Amino acid sequence: MPRILLIDDDAQLGEPLDAYCRRFGFEVTQATRPSEGLARLRAGGFDAVILDVMLPEQDGFAVCRTIRAESDVPVVMLTARGEVTDRVVGLELGADDYLPKPFEPRELVARLATVLRRPRSVPADARLRFDGLAIDPVARSVEREGTPVELTGTEFELLLLLAREPGRVFTRDDILNRLRGHDAELYTRAVDIVVSRLRRKLEPLAAIKTLRNAGYALSLRPLPHA
Repeated sequence: MPRILLIDDDAQLGEPLDAYCRRFGFEVTQATRPSEGLARLRAGGFDAVILDVMLPEQDGFAVCRTIRAESDVPVVMLTARGEVTDRVVGLELGADDYLPKPFEPRELVARLATVLRRPRSVPADARLRFDGLAIDPVARSVEREGTPVELTGTEFELLLLLAREPGRVFTRDDILNRLRGHDAELYTRAVDIVVSRLRRKLEPLAAIKTLRNAGYALSLRPLPHA
């Protein structure tokens, strides 16, 4: 049974959430203070973290930063009123997903199940390999069926973003938030243009799929990384 660590100062939340999650095969343990939560996480045995933004001692963003410096355990952040700024900051710090308060427990369970299915522990500099495609983050090179592919900086960053989490759907806003630091001129409509150029350069591979009204995802099958 996956063990979930809840870091939230609402002492009334943990017990009923644990009772609900056990119906879906998850066990929830609560820590009401960040120091307690980090100590429990460092002791090991947890498969994911539910992390509130509003906490005593330090806010959830600082806790998320600490967790990411020490672990790749999946983190779902709870954000007040679903504030866009909170969501963006949390994702930039390495959170895997977010959920606005108040939340429906069933939605939280669904999000936990999703992040737990994602592959973990791939080093940032690891060569990424897929059916017909190889990406070297260090050399910033791409090979399509053994042939080098010339990409612009933004095209490479977009491909790398999709390849680090194959199958995950990235919205245009996700892509903008992740890549704007690499291309200050990137804007929402430009995302579609960059995707279109990248898709053509990777042909005949059907590497990038479009999900209508949702976003983009890498559709190639991952191979063991080198």
